[in-house]
Amino acid sequence: MNFKTLKHDVPEPGILLVTLNRPEVLNAINSTMMAELLTFWQQIESEASTRCVVLTGAGKAFCAGADLKERNGLTVETWREHHEILERAMEAMIDCPVPVIAAVNGAAFGGGLELVLGSDFAYAAADATFAMPEAKLGFIPGAMGTQTLPRACGARRAKEICLTGDAFTAAEAFAWGVVNRVCEPEGLLHEVLAVARKIAANAPLAVLEMKRAIAATDETDLKSGYRVELEAYNRLIPTEDRKEGICAFNEKRAPRFQGR
Repeated sequence: MNFKTLKHDVPEPGILLVTLNRPEVLNAINSTMMAELLTFWQQIESEASTRCVVLTGAGKAFCAGADLKERNGLTVETWREHHEILERAMEAMIDCPVPVIAAVNGAAFGGGLELVLGSDFAYAAADATFAMPEAKLGFIPGAMGTQTLPRACGARRAKEICLTGDAFTAAEAFAWGVVNRVCEPEGLLHEVLAVARKIAANAPLAVLEMKRAIAATDETDLKSGYRVELEAYNRLIPTEDRKEGICAFNEKRAPRFQGR
């Protein structure tokens, strides 16, 4: 995967670190980044060795949102063409079969906050800031923000955030359920990689099935969701990883999961 606006490397086996890489514009999302995010999320499914993705930003920001300089003067048709790519990228992100953790190292505004909300969970630096400022610009969130934000913090809080467009702190993001943990800035990536390491050590098929089953809670009632859980449970019973996990437990050793 060769990109202009994204960097990626493997800091540890099974962990893919992806960095939004336009620090000169606070990692604002332009049309190139939209297309590259789509390509990345589509290709990650074929990366069998990847067991966890960590998403962060280069420089002092996570992502300032859409690149409004690029959008200035666009025709309605071109705007919609660009945005259709972003829509597909966000859908591919939430369909990513492996866990995605956002390491929010700085400002996450607009589309940047929507990337945080599109991850499975997020840790933030103590000096990170967040906002959904679209109402101040004449439009609304368009990368699932009106759907993912209420799921994180509740409808009433989401309305306050979106309708005012005001920024909020990492401490508020934690209190409201937008992020899972607040870290000292210099220790953020260390803490995120530590939790990614725990995930990468677990049975990858079990992690995938749990991610799918938990996602079903947004769409189903309790008993229907339970059926989704049981279907996933039964898919795992005949797997080699399930056998290996039980065997390793009884032999008092670390399991060697292969994703089979």
